[in-house]
Amino acid sequence: MQSAVIVFPGSNCDRDAQTALERITGTAPHMVWHGDAEFPKVDLIVLPGGFSYGDYLRCGAIAAHSPVVKEVVARAKAGVPTLGICNGFHVLTESGLLPGILMRNAHLRFACKWVDLRVEDSQSIFTCGYERGQRIRVPIAHGDGNYFADADTLDRIEAEGRVAFRYVDSDGEATEAGNPNGSQRNIAGLFNETRTVLGMMPHPERAADPLLGGEDGRRMFEGLVQALS
Repeated sequence: MQSAVIVFPGSNCDRDAQTALERITGTAPHMVWHGDAEFPKVDLIVLPGGFSYGDYLRCGAIAAHSPVVKEVVARAKAGVPTLGICNGFHVLTESGLLPGILMRNAHLRFACKWVDLRVEDSQSIFTCGYERGQRIRVPIAHGDGNYFADADTLDRIEAEGRVAFRYVDSDGEATEAGNPNGSQRNIAGLFNETRTVLGMMPHPERAADPLLGGEDGRRMFEGLVQALS
């Protein structure tokens, strides 16, 4: 499986994604600079976390108009699997690949901790390594992870089964106590209509090695290898 990690000025999780992908797929990903209008054909595109362009204007707003994202959008619309993690989720919403926006955390503080997630759908290339309803632990590190969309959009997303992950408490329930940032309906990860694009605020690449505190994120990459190889 060949992959590409898009690198922006201010990315700080690009190497984490690179390491996880190389260890799990056995192939080093292409590290693609934001100013490149083209890059090699790949099976998976990853938009990593960080602070692209310093998060000026809005998180991901400038990155969404960079030369490389124009190509990412074109390939994603053509069906190339695309994963946006944290700031990468911002880029996916800002570029129109996913609905809604991500606002400041409801408590107005940066959140950096491990959280519980519930897998809402296991019938996608991104979640096939999990069971539906499974509770997993993955870290977050963001100040703008509060997912918002209007009521009609939220109802459509729910009806189409496009919520990939929800924040939950230790009992696996999507409660206010289990929500670290105020996201509507505890949404932590979201698919596009064809489930070939996934945006999520938690960092699976930081939960892919026992030395980092957990391996629940590793199953996502292992599932991708199985689905795309």
